Amino acid sequence: MAPWPHWSPRLKISILVEGKTEMAFKSHLIAFLGTRLAGRMPRLDMWPYDGRIPKEDKLKRVVENLLTSGRQPSDAVMALTDVYTGTDDFVDATDAKRKMRMWVGNNDRFFPHAAQYDFEAWLLPFWEAIQTIAGHNRAAPPGPPESVNHIRPPAHHVREIFRIGTCRDAYSKPRDANKILQGKDLSIAAARCPELKAFLNSIVTISGGIPL
Repeated sequence: MAPWPHWSPRLKISILVEGKTEMAFKSHLIAFLGTRLAGRMPRLDMWPYDGRIPKEDKLKRVVENLLTSGRQPSDAVMALTDVYTGTDDFVDATDAKRKMRMWVGNNDRFFPHAAQYDFEAWLLPFWEAIQTIAGHNRAAPPGPPESVNHIRPPAHHVREIFRIGTCRDAYSKPRDANKILQGKDLSIAAARCPELKAFLNSIVTISGGIPL
């Protein structure tokens, strides 16, 4: 595939994320991308926010600042939000991406993405690991991981198995997400989670790699 128009040998991608769980995801994301982007691995800068990324005019300002400021401005900016933010801002991932695109405006270096309904949906394909760490054999929620919705979002199911399990520790998002993903192939989760696949493919495509 031809490289993204803005591709360069020292590509820098800034990723706006919502918090500690997504930061724990970074090392696993880099390990996965390293298998697909030999010689093209971008620099990934995570920008965590407490609870949710900015919205409306503030999001536009943050994106434009990252693309134009500093000793090495970003070549591209991605935003990764949960659909379930504790508010009713977004109906689903499509709505979240549409609104972020609207807030930022016509900018071909901005790539909005959403976890439907929260980041833990991308952990559900590794339910056996969750069972092992939590110490309980409770069954995974039925259906595609990204169909687990607002009423009982994926994070609820993960917290619940930890609550009833024998590990005796409550689910810690950064600690346990890291354990769940340890040694896992993200392409397995991407095959069941279209929004994760789209997120990974944005990075791969920007970097001149072959999409999943």
